[in-house]
Amino acid sequence: MKNYKTTKLIIILTFSSLMLFSCGLYKKTDARTSPTQAKDKARQNINEGRGASVGGLFKNRSGGNFEFTSSNPMWRASLEILDFLPLTTVDYSGGIIITDWYNDSENYNDSIKITVRFLSNEIRSDSVKVIVHNKICSSQNKCKVTEQKSKISTELVSSILTKATVLERSSKKNRK
Repeated sequence: MKNYKTTKLIIILTFSSLMLFSCGLYKKTDARTSPTQAKDKARQNINEGRGASVGGLFKNRSGGNFEFTSSNPMWRASLEILDFLPLTTVDYSGGIIITDWYNDSENYNDSIKITVRFLSNEIRSDSVKVIVHNKICSSQNKCKVTEQKSKISTELVSSILTKATVLERSSKKNRK
C-alpha cells in the first residue's frame, strides 16, 4: 500500500513538471548573454520592458488618444466662452457640454440652456453643434421648454471657432 502511494506521488509530480515546463514557463537562456549580477538582470528586464521601475512612473507615455482633452482648441474655446454659465454636464470623452438653466436678473420666467456637441476635433463650422433650449414659465409654475432657433446658436458657433483658431495658432507658436 505504501509502495502504491509513493508510485502515485512520483507519477503526479512527473506529470505536473512535464506540464509546467511544456507550457513555456521555463525558458532556456545562454549564460554567456545573460548578466550574472542581480542589478544587471534587473536593468536588462527593465530595458526589455519586463520589469517595473520608479523612474518609469514619471516618464511621459502616450497611453491613449483622448480627442477632447484640454489640449483640444475647440474644447478649450467652448469652455472659455461658456465660463459665465453653470455647467451640469462636461464630458470630454463624449464631446459634450451642457449648461444649467440660466436667466438674467431682469426676467426670472425666461431661461435658456445651452448644449454644445463636438462632432469632430477639427476647427470647422460643421464640427460643432450648438443647441439652445428656452424655458418659459408662467405665474402658476407651468413651464414650456422649446428648442430656440435664434442667432444665439450661430453666434456661439462663430465665437467658438474664432477662439479655437486663436488658441491653436498660439499653441503652434509655443511649440516652435
